[in-house]
Amino acid sequence: RNWSLSSISEFLLLALADTRQLQLLHFWLLLGIYLAALLGNGLISTAVACDHRLHTPMYFFLLNLALLDLGCISTTLPKAMANALWHTRAISYAGCAAQIFFFVFFISSEYSVLTVMSYDRYVAICKPLNYGTLLGSRACATMAAAAWGTGLLHAVLHTAGTFSLPLCQGNAVDQFFCEIPQILKLSCSDAYLREVGLIVISVLVVLGCSFFIVVSYVQIFRAVLRMPSEQGWHKAFSTCLPHLAVLSLFFSTAFLAYLKPPSLFSPSLNLLVSFLYSVVPPTLNPLIYSMRNQELRDAVRKMMPWSRFSRDKLLICLCK
Repeated sequence: RNWSLSSISEFLLLALADTRQLQLLHFWLLLGIYLAALLGNGLISTAVACDHRLHTPMYFFLLNLALLDLGCISTTLPKAMANALWHTRAISYAGCAAQIFFFVFFISSEYSVLTVMSYDRYVAICKPLNYGTLLGSRACATMAAAAWGTGLLHAVLHTAGTFSLPLCQGNAVDQFFCEIPQILKLSCSDAYLREVGLIVISVLVVLGCSFFIVVSYVQIFRAVLRMPSEQGWHKAFSTCLPHLAVLSLFFSTAFLAYLKPPSLFSPSLNLLVSFLYSVVPPTLNPLIYSMRNQELRDAVRKMMPWSRFSRDKLLICLCK
């Protein structure tokens, strides 16, 4: 059967499981992951916003990263949970377009923010005396706005390019959320080359950002190796390791998703890999950043009601 662009009112997403029991199990699993991501990124955002000691460029960019992670995981998981709970696969045409728009927006913006964060670490370690000048509040706001603006531009171009194509290969999407490569498979026109061209341009931008990150860290490692004390080494590496770990997680999951050999393709493996790159990084990033950051852990702990209760109780006991 041929499908035209105007006749498709909804798409059918890939089911997470075949049986009702497994669908409900997946719902509870996804709900747990989603709540963990909301809690972790929400705590980091609130801590950075409320604690004046964290009002520095590094934590400002970390706040942006946490907000983008919240947006990214909120684009894909709620719909997947709803479909698993209500035993359906449908997503509306507008809903599918919105998923692609917001997912590209948040992912592109996140990579731009990670690139800016590498510059922040470079200035902090290689040009510490100029840190306040090069990364003042206006410069940080400008770089953050540029990162979000880049994501917005990518999202508009890719969404418009993808959904301007005539679709005649059905409406079944082999993914648990709407994804550009899966929508392109439904196209019946050579016009899909236009979207492929946009993807190539995006890849070139990503390679440019990657080159900038690599150069930044080469300079950082050279500066660290010239430091005379082990304490300086430890401090420099402790501020860089979380960023490197987040970058590694981002790259490795995206590499698995888009550069895996075609011989390894299967619906179940494709589902697992897409889950890894779309869900795992936003959930683990708060844990990675808080693991080796005492300032951030202290700020989060201060917000916990039970920590205030324990502190007040201790003070009462000491007064007695």
